[in-house]
Formats: sequence, C-alpha cells, structure tokens
Amino acid sequence: MRESKVTIKIPRPLYRKIQQVVEESGFDSPTDFIVYVLRDLMGAEAEQAEPEFTQHELDDVKRKLKNLGYL
Repeated sequence: MRESKVTIKIPRPLYRKIQQVVEESGFDSPTDFIVYVLRDLMGAEAEQAEPEFTQHELDDVKRKLKNLGYL
C-alpha cells in the first residue's frame, strides 16, 4: 500500500516552468516530475526507504527516458 500524500505549495511561476518541462519530457504530470527530481536530489537515502519498483513503474521510467533521448 502506498503512503498517503501531502500538498506542498510552490510559487506559481515555478509551477508554470515545471508544466512546460513536463509537456516536453514525457512525464505524466508536474507532480511526477517533482517527485522524480526530489528523489534524485535526496540520493540513495531516499531510494532505500522506497519499496522496489513494479514492472509498470519500470516501464514508465524507461518510456520517459526514451522520450528524453537517453535510451
């Protein structure tokens, strides 16, 4: 079972910039992009706290990386 979520407030101009990045990247939503970036910034410590990815989540990441030109 997934943990519950919380709301975080950010400046609207920053949110608009994130929306532009999302439209060009293949992420499904600004939230998905923000969570991805925050997990990356938190490093291995955050990764250890998270359960392993499902096959669907792995396929999603691969699709996004391919859309970004990394694969």
